[in-house]
Amino acid sequence: MNYFELNKESWNEFTPSHVDSDFYNVESFKNGSSSLNHIELEGLGHVSGKDLLHLQCHFGMDTLSLARLGANVTGVDLSDVAIQVAKDLSSELNIPANFINSNVYDLDQHLDRKYDIIYTSYGVLNWLEDLDQWAQLVHRFLKPNGVFFIVEFHPFIYTLDHQDMKIKESYFKTGPMESIADESYTDGSKTEKKNLKYVEWNHSLSEVISSLRNAGLQLESFNEYPYQVYNCFDHMVEIEKGKWVFEKYGSKIPYLYSIKMIKN
Repeated sequence: MNYFELNKESWNEFTPSHVDSDFYNVESFKNGSSSLNHIELEGLGHVSGKDLLHLQCHFGMDTLSLARLGANVTGVDLSDVAIQVAKDLSSELNIPANFINSNVYDLDQHLDRKYDIIYTSYGVLNWLEDLDQWAQLVHRFLKPNGVFFIVEFHPFIYTLDHQDMKIKESYFKTGPMESIADESYTDGSKTEKKNLKYVEWNHSLSEVISSLRNAGLQLESFNEYPYQVYNCFDHMVEIEKGKWVFEKYGSKIPYLYSIKMIKN
């Protein structure tokens, strides 16, 4: 089984528990709340009337939140279970949206159009092996003067052992990291399938930015953040509403970064 199939199986396994979790709070979303955070809202800016492609959209809450702001949205995800949930939410809430079940690298087999905005966020690049190929696809699907925006977990976070919070892995580790999926980051719910494997990669900031620049995109802005917007790791404390840090390090380390690129 290749790593796409391993990762698809793990995300298919976790999606139902994510939908039911307090972490995602789907009921609040159904009642009109947005799943978007201030970083992406500020970074994306005005989206009304724009054609927007959301890569690795999970089960579509952010995609549909952007549709509520007036964007013409297309969401893409590897998990067929997640995409079905996204389609069901779109239908139930009467929010127009297009959802495609595909891994990022095969997207050109399912899509033949260009977008004003391409967006992706929070725990996405670690599922991709080849960022050069990913960046070329971003470039391909952007219109001239189109905007690419990503907000992502800072790669420094992945150097830490989340038990004792000491540096364990190299920041520059490039090989695949195989793990066993035994519980969800949302609520600790256990998987029904035992020894469910998934594969990830760490990507340094220089690798991310260089891949996008080499693909022909122009850097508009780059930011790092001394907090996390989700309580999705062990040993975190909330220092302000919606801002989380590791109890041991506080705001002394980076937790997130965002990049905005323009296709000239």
